Amino acid sequence: MTTCTRQRLVRVALATGLMLLCSQQAFAAALSPLTSSDYRVSPVCAGQGFGSAGCLGLRLVAKAPQTVPGVRVMTRRASSKQPAPAIEYKEPFEGSLTPSELLGAYGLSSAPAPTTTQTIAIVDAYDDPTAEQDLEHFDQQFELPACTTVNGCFRKVNQAGNSAPLPESNSEGLEPEAGWALEIATDIEVAHSVCQACKILLVEAATSSFSDMEAAESTAVQLGANEISNSWGGPECSESLCVSDSPAFNHPGVVITASSGDLGYRNWDAANAEERGSADYPASSPHVIAVGGTRLVQSSGEWQQETIWNDGGESKTGERGGAGAAGGGCSTAFSAPAWQRALPAWEGVGCANRRAVADVAADADPYTGVAVYDSTPTTEGAETVSGWNVLGGTSVASPIIAATFALAGGGEGVPYPARTLYRNAAKSASAFHDVQQGSNGECLKPFNFNTAESGCTGAEQATICKSKSICLAGPGYDGPAGVGTPNGIAAFVPEAGEAEESTKEEPPTEETPGLPSWITNGSGATSPPSTQPVLSAPQTPHIPHLVFLGLTTRSIVALNSARPHASQVRFTFVIDLPANIKVLLAKRARHRRWRALHRASVTIRATLGRNSDKLAGSQVLAPGAYRLTLTPQQGAARSLVFHIG
Repeated sequence: MTTCTRQRLVRVALATGLMLLCSQQAFAAALSPLTSSDYRVSPVCAGQGFGSAGCLGLRLVAKAPQTVPGVRVMTRRASSKQPAPAIEYKEPFEGSLTPSELLGAYGLSSAPAPTTTQTIAIVDAYDDPTAEQDLEHFDQQFELPACTTVNGCFRKVNQAGNSAPLPESNSEGLEPEAGWALEIATDIEVAHSVCQACKILLVEAATSSFSDMEAAESTAVQLGANEISNSWGGPECSESLCVSDSPAFNHPGVVITASSGDLGYRNWDAANAEERGSADYPASSPHVIAVGGTRLVQSSGEWQQETIWNDGGESKTGERGGAGAAGGGCSTAFSAPAWQRALPAWEGVGCANRRAVADVAADADPYTGVAVYDSTPTTEGAETVSGWNVLGGTSVASPIIAATFALAGGGEGVPYPARTLYRNAAKSASAFHDVQQGSNGECLKPFNFNTAESGCTGAEQATICKSKSICLAGPGYDGPAGVGTPNGIAAFVPEAGEAEESTKEEPPTEETPGLPSWITNGSGATSPPSTQPVLSAPQTPHIPHLVFLGLTTRSIVALNSARPHASQVRFTFVIDLPANIKVLLAKRARHRRWRALHRASVTIRATLGRNSDKLAGSQVLAPGAYRLTLTPQQGAARSLVFHIG
């Protein structure tokens, strides 16, 4: 193994194993003990289809049980009543990124506490019953200030803003209940690591449907959040449908961050074809700050290097879906805000008038991940694991950026704080770490487990976007890392008068439909299908906008009966203009494709405000996942996913 001459050698225990890491010039060589048979990256949450959110945390785990030096474990033998042996990791893995190393690498160690009390809201799905206790354990380990309900720092509510009843912790049977619990623990602990004087507000949505997540988002604003971190998302478009931009993300003056995704440029690394071909929402919304992902190399809390995170690629067996890559791309649904189009090299980005994702970035590579404590047991192969973890994904990057804004005092009245980032990047080259190497584009070669790096060069990865900067890093702005990563808090502070000036500058309405001619939508077409609703901004007066969609309580009860049928699918929605609406129900078939149930479809006339209606027919609905989609005439579709059985 190569010896590091300038940097200390550290042990990195990766979830249930150990690898050696040198954090600068011998970095790749020091990883050589790892092989593809030893380690893998495990998504924290199961993937979600169009209309629902998946959390964007990635956990580094071993493929086989191993003994980890320096880590105390508790084990018990398997039995018929307790089939899986339990392992509890009671100490942080050496080499996983600690709060002090994270602060040091991004120049935040000496940042003063914000002069005004800042509340960072964490919006996630389902319940983490041990969230507060896990944060307390985390704080004690790293000697951080306590953040509890008793001292007024921590608060947990449901999507309606009440302390009870809290959501179920079982996420619709799609994943172990520990999935979203680990996501919640990650978001809270990362946010508190960066802004230790900030209050934490956890808002738990009842399900991972966009409707419930957006309701939780609005509640966070109503309860006084200054910053909101969203470490979740889903494809903005699927087949001929695109999401509409919910008013839940349009709260001028509130800093709202959203992870760009973990499946690479336009989700090329998704295992399911249905999920490929578009950026993730809500990161693609022009109202939020989209946060991309990097691979951070630091030594003793000093920044050394950052490249675009791209661990994606085929496995040795030829299966799609590697270890993940920073999300992003040109939006299909939304046009670019004025501050993006004002970039001096905007034409080279390659998005024409479309919104480019991301705006800014932070560490997301699981191989350079952060330490997270979560006591909720999760199953990994033949083991039940709890305790300390190593976490990556853009799930980690989003709370880093939200908390950095909090350190800087919040949005300070600027309607859209993303504008502050672009403005400060233009004023000072040193305002951010400018990430100039790498790409989040497609790689068809196997991931190199010996170096923990992509098997493709940046040029090979960027073929998918014709080497435009929307997927290829370079000087200044690029899609994967935006304007860069934090280098202190100066770039997050608006200059005097910016709040008043920027009130005149709103995110633009739609100008011309379609994508640049070199971008395909996955089916070979060079623009969205003619039936695809391309969204205008929600303020546009002549286009109907669905504000809310949900199932009625009566319907939820009926669908839990022995033989539910289509006409029991009763729904309620809110629309801002009268419109004819096509209502379509689809069932998830094999390979996660959606098959429309045309006999259940109806077309209704909606009035301004709240409406209720139901599907047609007596067709029995078999157990499985269903997607209800409402498409206003000349408007953008809105969907929700529910499960029967």
